[in-house]
Amino acid sequence: MEVIRKPQGRFRGAFARCDITPPVGIYHRMWGAALHDRATGVHRPLEATLLWLEPFSTESGVTKTSEARILVSLDHCILDPEEIEKIRESVHHSTGIDARNVLVTLTHTHGAGWMSRTRSGLPGGELLGPYLDQLANQIGLLAKEASGKVQPMRMVVTAGRCELAAHRDFFDEERQRFVCGLNPVGQADDTLLIAKLTDLNGECLGTVVNYACHPTTLAWENTLISPDWVGAMRETIEREQGGLCLFLQGASGDLGPREGFVGDPSVADRNGKQVGYAALSALVSLPAAGTEYRYAGPVISGTAIGTWQHSPVSAEQDRRVARWLWEECVVDLPYRHDLPTIEQTRAEMEHWLAEESKAREVSDPGRVRDCRAQVEQRTRQLNRLTHLEPGRSYPLRCQIGILGDVIWVFLPGELYQIFQVTLRERFASHAVFVTTLTNDWQPGYIPPASVYGYEIYQEVIAATSPGSLECLIEAITRKISHMGLESS
Repeated sequence: MEVIRKPQGRFRGAFARCDITPPVGIYHRMWGAALHDRATGVHRPLEATLLWLEPFSTESGVTKTSEARILVSLDHCILDPEEIEKIRESVHHSTGIDARNVLVTLTHTHGAGWMSRTRSGLPGGELLGPYLDQLANQIGLLAKEASGKVQPMRMVVTAGRCELAAHRDFFDEERQRFVCGLNPVGQADDTLLIAKLTDLNGECLGTVVNYACHPTTLAWENTLISPDWVGAMRETIEREQGGLCLFLQGASGDLGPREGFVGDPSVADRNGKQVGYAALSALVSLPAAGTEYRYAGPVISGTAIGTWQHSPVSAEQDRRVARWLWEECVVDLPYRHDLPTIEQTRAEMEHWLAEESKAREVSDPGRVRDCRAQVEQRTRQLNRLTHLEPGRSYPLRCQIGILGDVIWVFLPGELYQIFQVTLRERFASHAVFVTTLTNDWQPGYIPPASVYGYEIYQEVIAATSPGSLECLIEAITRKISHMGLESS
């Protein structure tokens, strides 16, 4: 090979950001073991980062705004589908962009709290409705702001490595059960994908970081609103690179921080800096977009020295990296046959509420904590069951974009790492950005068939049947192939 070329793309776009930090005192409980309900302060602000993308035709010089995609990354863990739709509609009303072309994804920070109107009756819950209404309006205005800054962009992509993410399905030998925590011998995908977006003069406008790791550094002991490790990661990258950093959560269903489930915000900052510095290490080696590294021949010195130099890509190659193609793919994933019913779940919740009351009467804080955790589990299960699509299967909607040499896969739910690992192996000649938790959290976790039946947390609460993840991998592979890219 006499040419080394990083994956690239060329389009028009703009970055924008706003602060979406909820008020102190809002309902904040995210963990079953938490004893607090209201947020007591702010560790770092929550942010919304938006990237406007649209194609640009070099032949006609005509922009195609009707094909634009609006990508919004929110520092939240889970939002109800109704809230996501309100955000998408708000963007539509402020910009005219079809709501179907608005991709709302979540960083999945567990330090943001559970932002659901179903919690309105709990302490701090009275602040949830007004906050969520304001959030939708804010994102609409943010998209409008971005629309006025759209300009030609070039993108160049590189891959780094980061060891923050660790496997989190650990078997406790003493208690003979699986727990959700660090598995020091488990496989963990350490791939860190970074896209650098510049203007035509090479000035950095922003970066996109795609990494798979649960933002669960901060857990039940934390009472502060926080973006978890994602906040410090963005700050680290932006300080060195300039522009804005937009984070996309990868397939992290079985991945979490090596050090997590703590109450100390400094640990979250340390974790974020680890990802940030790993990204910067990869970014500093990036060549300028629109160039390739080409063998230039020998120079006779003490011996024949093989020299390489950075050269502009050919006109044909430059046209190719302007490729713009988006399609939607709907994959029906069958529900598991033993999915709990709403009636069964409500009965179990009432049982644990009664047990919690008894524990309070005898002043047993440990038992109170355990009972509250059981109630919380049933409350979340009710939320999942209520929002599942009716029928025998879940219609999972995925959006796939091909921008130059880069494949973008956006889909809801929480998938195990094997999803992204397999797609990247099959389309190794392209950079593959996999983004979960997009436009919905349902159907929740989608684990591989091999983990079913072991009482692993993600499998226990999964709504879809064994084999669903494998079917999804094959369906997405076929779709990408039908869009014109051959798998290896």
